[in-house]
Amino acid sequence: MKPIIAVCLILTATIAHAETNCPDWLQQNMNKLHSQETLNLCALTAGKVALIVNTASDCGFAPQFKGLEALYQQYKEKGFVIIGFPSNSFHQERDDAAETAEVCYVNYGVTFPMLAASPVRGEQANPVFKYLDAELGKPKWNFNKYLIDRSGKPVRHFGSYTKPDSKKLTEAIEALL
Repeated sequence: MKPIIAVCLILTATIAHAETNCPDWLQQNMNKLHSQETLNLCALTAGKVALIVNTASDCGFAPQFKGLEALYQQYKEKGFVIIGFPSNSFHQERDDAAETAEVCYVNYGVTFPMLAASPVRGEQANPVFKYLDAELGKPKWNFNKYLIDRSGKPVRHFGSYTKPDSKKLTEAIEALL
């Protein structure tokens, strides 16, 4: 078998395996921020510890993007991912995805996956946040952080005031890694 075909078969099997072992609430294809690209949450989180964060580019907590990026860089090689969910649920997200992308990618240097804006509270909340609400509680403001274990189980909710470099957050991540 040719090496390229073998790699393709291995990747296909890996993705299929990840999706069959993926919890229902993560079986979502969601649009990437300011892009036509769709991201599969099962593939993004398969076998990884994940931190899901509701964000808003005009929020006073927006400087946490820098700390979140540092956290991502510190742990990504150990099987950690952060997924940002921009939202205007608290009326602090820009209407223009290009402007939101500029804040995230240019102003704060974010490289972790950022999704297109969607509601994170109430009846209109996206399916991920509806599930997180039922399991750990709804976000009370922007920059709530939901820690998910390698099997896709939500294990802990951190509020807006928990900074990305806080000891309680980093210890919780390290315990799961």
